[in-house]
Amino acid sequence: MYNAKILLIDDEKSILQMLEMVLRKEGFNHIYTAGTAQEALRLLNKYGADIVLLDVMLPDQTGFELCPKIRELSDAHLIYITARTSDLDVLTGFATGGDDYVTKPFNPLEVAARIKARLRRGIVPTIARRVETPILYDFGHFTVNEEAGEVLVEDEPVSCPAQVYQLLLYLCKHPNIVFSKSQLYEAVWGIDGVGDDSTVMVHVRKIRERIETDPSEPKYLVTVRGLGYKLMKEKNT
Repeated sequence: MYNAKILLIDDEKSILQMLEMVLRKEGFNHIYTAGTAQEALRLLNKYGADIVLLDVMLPDQTGFELCPKIRELSDAHLIYITARTSDLDVLTGFATGGDDYVTKPFNPLEVAARIKARLRRGIVPTIARRVETPILYDFGHFTVNEEAGEVLVEDEPVSCPAQVYQLLLYLCKHPNIVFSKSQLYEAVWGIDGVGDDSTVMVHVRKIRERIETDPSEPKYLVTVRGLGYKLMKEKNT
């Protein structure tokens, strides 16, 4: 059984019913459903949420418009579930604050697996850190404090969405090692990353926007052509 609160937002009642049925069978009992953006915000204000599943096409406004409003109220892991499949739509989903992007038609069991993976990665590391000395990853120009969940660039704090931070933290823990997009997706998002290249690419770009002096000419998070990405660290830093 899971204590996580899940908010499902979709104007198709059949989708809501299917997801709720599958998630309850998978052990989730705190599930709320909304068919409009207005109802979603009301439920979020009243109950909160740990996971939000959000459709793009809603009757009163788009999911892309709603997502920033959700982000003002909650740090919940947000997964877009939509029939919008173009590269522009996927990039817009991440740019507006989404953590993951699933296209319709979809397997509801896969959605449940993504939620479970996110919960494992969001809870277990926090418990483990309680008994450890605070860990600091110092790359000179920027620093990541794992205990505080904080990123500093030139000693100034930089805001970092949860999933962007998790990817950066994973790379900090494995400097100078090349990872493929699928390896990074599986390590950070928790399930087989085949076909999720865009997710990693968008989050890599967001990391570069935060830690690089010139994101278009990265010095730290570099691309290894044909292989993937590597976070560079000099031995004396």
